[in-house]
Amino acid sequence: MSKSTDPLQQIYRIIIGLIIIGFVYVIWPYIATVVVMLVFAFLFTTILLPGVDNLERKIKSRGLSVLIMTIIVIAVISVFLGGFTSGLVKQAKEFSSQLNQDDYISDLNSFAEKAVNSLPEFVRDIIPRTGNMADKLQGQVSGILQNLLSFAGAVGSFLFTVVMVIIFTVIILYGYYHFRKSLVRFIPNKYFEIGLRLIFNIERSVSSYLRGQLLAATSVAILSIIGLFILNAFGANLTLVVFIGIIAGLANLIPLVGPFVGMAPAILIAFMNNLGNDIALGHKLFGVVPSPFFIPDIILMFLIVQQIDNNYITPKVVGQSVGLHPILVMIALLIGGTLLGPLGMLFAVPTAGVIKVVGQEIAFVSRNAHLL
Repeated sequence: MSKSTDPLQQIYRIIIGLIIIGFVYVIWPYIATVVVMLVFAFLFTTILLPGVDNLERKIKSRGLSVLIMTIIVIAVISVFLGGFTSGLVKQAKEFSSQLNQDDYISDLNSFAEKAVNSLPEFVRDIIPRTGNMADKLQGQVSGILQNLLSFAGAVGSFLFTVVMVIIFTVIILYGYYHFRKSLVRFIPNKYFEIGLRLIFNIERSVSSYLRGQLLAATSVAILSIIGLFILNAFGANLTLVVFIGIIAGLANLIPLVGPFVGMAPAILIAFMNNLGNDIALGHKLFGVVPSPFFIPDIILMFLIVQQIDNNYITPKVVGQSVGLHPILVMIALLIGGTLLGPLGMLFAVPTAGVIKVVGQEIAFVSRNAHLL
């Protein structure tokens, strides 16, 4: 027999809920950055925890294990960012120097004219015909280099955020099991078994989901690198192949947007490296479809990689249990982009997936608490 609920008690709960929401709304601007840092630290902790635990079992030191794992992660990220940035700057400088060569300028203007003439007439009418294409690209490349230099001088706040996330991650990794024991102590005896089950299932589900996302991203990166090397074997003349593949893998964490993020730098580099090459300009996909500069080949390769990931890799390593509705994905991307820009978009969907896992476990325990 169900118990009747006191209307006054319901009103009291509603008022308390509104007060809590109002309080969070007022203080959120002051704590948002710290909350985001802690969320990132939790994500990194979940990913790195198995490695730290395995290392601790071998060297018998928790602190040293955390230190070694942190150094490895920082070294890998530093090498990647340093190599990619230097390679991108070198690529831009080489292209900028080529734009000063008469033959290159002539080929560029000729290609631009042919590309415009191949468009339908109504499209040609709305495309402005202003100036020399080489001069425009020279200005664009110079702007990119200046933006890179200005970005390098304005990374202070970003580096501060990164350093704080690393510090939080190290602290949580080192005292993870102590924190968990402290959390368990707050569970009343009446709900002790339920609380333990909830904590265990959330840890297992979140860890499995994040490791699956990481494995899927790694698989996409490897497949993209292999695909780009195959295109090079047929004369695509692509550089920064490994970096493009890694970017494609990381971008795969961003649904809807990710595939285009990985594709764009490959197309840009193919154009820069092959302009003036008559063989590349006249290349045909499968010997039939015109594919100037291997651009349709690149698009097809990335589409094939995405199909392999969507139909085989992600369902196997991530599963469908934490699949998010497209509307929720877009909301997560907007929130992540608003808070932290591209980096926030990168982690927005995994974070939303973690929240969904936690919500599912809490809902399950609430529905079945009487059976436990």
